[in-house]
Amino acid sequence: MMKNKINVGIGFVSGRKSFKNVVKTYIDSWNESNLLENEKIALHLFVAYDLKYSNTKVGDYTITDEGILDTVVSAHYMSDASIEIEAQILVKNKVLTNKEAKLIFGQGYGMKRNAILYLAIKYNMDYLIFLDDDEYPIATVKIANSTFWMGQSIVAEHIEYLNSCDITHGYHCGYVSPIPQIKWNNKLSEDDFKLFIEAISNDIINWDSIKDKMNSGGVTYGDLSIIYGKKGKVVQEINGMKFISGSNLGLNLKNYNKLFPFYNPPGARGEDTFLSTCIGDCDVTKIPCYAFHDGFSYYQHLLKGVLPIKLKEISVDDSYVVKRFLKASIGWIRYKPLLTYITNQENYNSEITKIRENLTIVVPKICDYFKNKDFQRILTELEYYNSHVEQHFKDFQNTKLAWIKVMEFLKCY
Repeated sequence: MMKNKINVGIGFVSGRKSFKNVVKTYIDSWNESNLLENEKIALHLFVAYDLKYSNTKVGDYTITDEGILDTVVSAHYMSDASIEIEAQILVKNKVLTNKEAKLIFGQGYGMKRNAILYLAIKYNMDYLIFLDDDEYPIATVKIANSTFWMGQSIVAEHIEYLNSCDITHGYHCGYVSPIPQIKWNNKLSEDDFKLFIEAISNDIINWDSIKDKMNSGGVTYGDLSIIYGKKGKVVQEINGMKFISGSNLGLNLKNYNKLFPFYNPPGARGEDTFLSTCIGDCDVTKIPCYAFHDGFSYYQHLLKGVLPIKLKEISVDDSYVVKRFLKASIGWIRYKPLLTYITNQENYNSEITKIRENLTIVVPKICDYFKNKDFQRILTELEYYNSHVEQHFKDFQNTKLAWIKVMEFLKCY
């Protein structure tokens, strides 16, 4: 930590070979926004990497570029082994039991986020900003039939707003959802697909948002009124949630009582969704900046300054697109039972029965349309995570209780 400065942690959970190029792009963006000329701000890099995700090696994450190293005050890299060491320090100091340590720092995307959050607090960061390795500091907007690109000062925007609130999160454009462009036919109607989306949906993946994407080739474009408006929007609580996204996300680390852990059921995602259920008492602001989500890795050449004239439609004829959609659908259904249990416990059984009935009707049609029987797994996954929902809820509650112990320990650190 650097005294008399605002210490800002930049957190990445990464598993892609393109990681270094993404970091360099953000460095260039910070230079462009004059952020680095501000002598009151010190940037620190926190990277939790996953070597198994795309068969990478440690060298794919270790920054050696002198330009980047001169920009950040410190760089911290977290492997599974180093995260385990941090966890065992807490066990040794009788802060956590082994079981509690696994809940916070075990396997899973959310647990890697917890490791970054923990280390940022331990090293006395003032703010922590999470960025994703498939999102870039640029917005795509559509005017008439033309595509335009605008650089975004993502980190600077978060720093500005975090001065007066607990949590900030920005907007996303590009390929926000992995749902391909659907052309309705006698195999799959619009009503069929609506039934499917409503069964697996959460507060952000819902039919209204998906239908809009169907009309734009699967692409989300930035809104010029938001970009030029330069005005943050207070996030209101809906159904027990203040929805935030897991990246383009800023956390004010100064108030330990308003910091919460990430959690996802084993093998599932949704760590940002479950965090959203914890932050009702936090001041959350949606800030006017976009990150371009390259959800299908189509546009890594954006990192080299190549701007496409037109964005591709997400076609169901692409086998990679179908596999990506299948993977996402399984990920969504794996955390749907727990989300339903948290937000509507009183009516949980009737809600799950309705979801099961609707999926039983529509999943065979999805299999037929995409010519992929693996979509049948969605029904199997629903039954498994439904049967374990009470245990997952207990684990979620215990994760939050264990996190309180960690925060008490760090207050005295």
